[in-house]
Amino acid sequence: MNKEKIFRVLTLVFMIITFIGAGYVLINKGQVNAGYAVVPSLFCAIFSQLAVYEKFKKEKNK
Repeated sequence: MNKEKIFRVLTLVFMIITFIGAGYVLINKGQVNAGYAVVPSLFCAIFSQLAVYEKFKKEKNK
């Protein structure tokens, strides 16, 4: 499995965790820390950018 696919899978996993964290915050009416949704979304953005970087790097080497 190449790096781009791994990063895409990790992006999807962290996106799901983000929505779960957001639901947790909403269920608790905002009384818990919003970091439950923000931190996974940060990792989602990072892995998404890494996947795009790997794709462009692969296309450049062709």
